[in-house]
Amino acid sequence: MFKLGSGVVRHGLTLPLFGALADLVAFGDIAEAADEAGLDGVFVWDHVLSPVEGQWPIADPWVALAAAATRSRRIKIGPMVTPLARRRLINVSQATLSLDQISGGRVILGLGLGSDRARELSAFGEPDDRAERATKLTEGAELLVRLWSEEPVQYRTDAWVVDDVQVHLLDGQRRRIPIWFASTHGALAPARRADQYDGIYPNDTDVEGFKCIVDAVFEQRGTLDGFDFACTAHPSIDTAPFVEAGATWLLHAFWPGNTPDQVLRFISRFAQQ
Repeated sequence: MFKLGSGVVRHGLTLPLFGALADLVAFGDIAEAADEAGLDGVFVWDHVLSPVEGQWPIADPWVALAAAATRSRRIKIGPMVTPLARRRLINVSQATLSLDQISGGRVILGLGLGSDRARELSAFGEPDDRAERATKLTEGAELLVRLWSEEPVQYRTDAWVVDDVQVHLLDGQRRRIPIWFASTHGALAPARRADQYDGIYPNDTDVEGFKCIVDAVFEQRGTLDGFDFACTAHPSIDTAPFVEAGATWLLHAFWPGNTPDQVLRFISRFAQQ
C-alpha cells in the first residue's frame, strides 16, 4: 500500500488463468510471493473459453483462488470479473462464502455482464441478450447479498428463481462480501449499478472516462467514502492522473502468453521499490 497524490492507493495483480498461468501450483507460488512482497491483492479472470486469439488450457478461477487463499495471509483475492449470466446463483453464493471462509475474510467479488465474444454463452446454449444479462446482473447481485445475510429468500422473475432458500453460515463468517462492478468503454450504467455496493473497475477507459465514472458514482452516492475505484495499470500508462481522479487500486495486468516467471519477476521488482 502506498500514499500517492491525495489518496491511499493499493496495488494488485490481475492474471488470466490461461496457458502457463493455468498451472495452479505455479499460481500458488505467485500468490505467496505477492503476499510477501507487500502487494495488496491478486485477482483472476473468469473465463471458460478464450476471449483472445490462441488455444490455451484454462484453469477454474474458484479453484485457483482457493489455492491463493491457502498460500497467502493478507492479500485480497477474487475474480475480476465473474459474469453472473453464465453462473448459477447458488453456486456463486457457495463459492464466495467458502472462499471467504478459507481466506479469513479476504474476498472481493468482481461482477460484470460478460459477453459472447468467445462464444462463452452461445456455445453452451446460454442466451446472449445484453438487456437480459444486465437484468440478471442487477437482480443477481441483490440476491447474493440477501443469501449471504442468511435471510430466507423467495424470489421469482424472468431472470432468477430462488424458491424459499436460506443459506446458513459458519460462526464468524462475513455476512457481506464486498462487490465491485466492471465497466467497459467508459459506460456509466455500471456506475449507477455499483452505487449501493463497494467499488467499480473501469478496466479499459481513458482518464476522462474514468473521471466521468467517478463523478457518476459521487452523484449517486453523495460521497466517495468507503468506495473503491480500480484501474488497470500497464507499464505504458501514466497512472498518476488516474490516482488524482480518485483511483484507490492499481491493478497490474498480465495477459495470456505471460508466464509465471514473468509475473514473479514483476513481483520481485515491486518488492524492491
